[in-house]
Amino acid sequence: MKTSNRRDFLKKAALAGASALVAPGLLATEEKEVISFSSSPGGETDKFIIPKNNGLKITGTFLDEISHDIPHQNWSEREWEQDFRHMKSIGIDTVIMIRSGYRKFITYPSKYLLGKGCYMPSFDLVDMYLRLAEKYQMKFYFGLYDSGKYWDTGDLSWEIEDNKYVIDEVWKQYGEKYKSFGGWYISGEISRKTKGAIDAFRVMGKQCKNVSGGLPTFISPWIDGKKAVMGTDKLTKEDAVSVQEHEREWNEIFDGIHEVVDACAFQDGHIDYDELDAFFTVNKKLADKYGMKCWTNAETFDRDMPINFLPIKFDKLRMKLEAAKRADYDKAITFEFSHFMSPQSAYLQAGHLYDRYKEYFNIK
Repeated sequence: MKTSNRRDFLKKAALAGASALVAPGLLATEEKEVISFSSSPGGETDKFIIPKNNGLKITGTFLDEISHDIPHQNWSEREWEQDFRHMKSIGIDTVIMIRSGYRKFITYPSKYLLGKGCYMPSFDLVDMYLRLAEKYQMKFYFGLYDSGKYWDTGDLSWEIEDNKYVIDEVWKQYGEKYKSFGGWYISGEISRKTKGAIDAFRVMGKQCKNVSGGLPTFISPWIDGKKAVMGTDKLTKEDAVSVQEHEREWNEIFDGIHEVVDACAFQDGHIDYDELDAFFTVNKKLADKYGMKCWTNAETFDRDMPINFLPIKFDKLRMKLEAAKRADYDKAITFEFSHFMSPQSAYLQAGHLYDRYKEYFNIK
């Protein structure tokens, strides 16, 4: 072996040995710099074999900073502003704070709720969200307070009393100050035959509209389908609601609330993918009948997994958005971007979902 060749060999061998000691993260970074991917003529690294841009785009998201079943990401305003940039880049124009408080944890220094024994928050999240929404030309919907009593008793009327004070307080403190305050989310999540639901939605919806000069309100209930199994160890159940029962029960509910509730965004994750068209058609039919907007809450977490909660498989989200477009829905919102779709989410898969979503909708 020639001396020069031998030196090259020894140098390469030494580098190979050193690379085994390099931290995996650094090694991965270096590998990314040298690996090249084959791409299609359009410049994409992934070749879809289904029609692209064939679904309803997500233009709204919940902001879940007061949660009882999803871990906090402990973001400051710096991380939240970066997330608003990511949202804006894919066309999101509406952000909805899912609730202003849950039991004793609250999102803003409410004199009323602090007086009821709630904990003082470290930051005024309502003010922050409204400022960011204004900066990025988005509408902010305020989610009402959830005392937890409905979940304990099954009676939604428990939520009326506290929200009488919260609605007035929030409008005076923020609604009159920020142009980005665009509406209200009546946060009680119901499905069917919920005790006190019609009266509670009507009372709270009426007050929201009265204090704010008629700003829009919406609800996001769940369909009592085969995957409505929260609180059990199962992934599906036998006694799922039929399409006919769903239509009959929600016809009654819409009849009682349509004058003060402007839109309904049914959660789409409790039914199977081959049931989407049947239920979505009924939802749109009922909304049109009562002059309400028909939105979909396109859940970006996966209800088919035995682990709660992980970002959804892209194909599942795609099928749900395509069904919403076939049904001629008015808007798609999601629960929720920051945990399950954001490039800076604690879940690595969320950033990949974001990338696949952008490729599918040809978003650069």
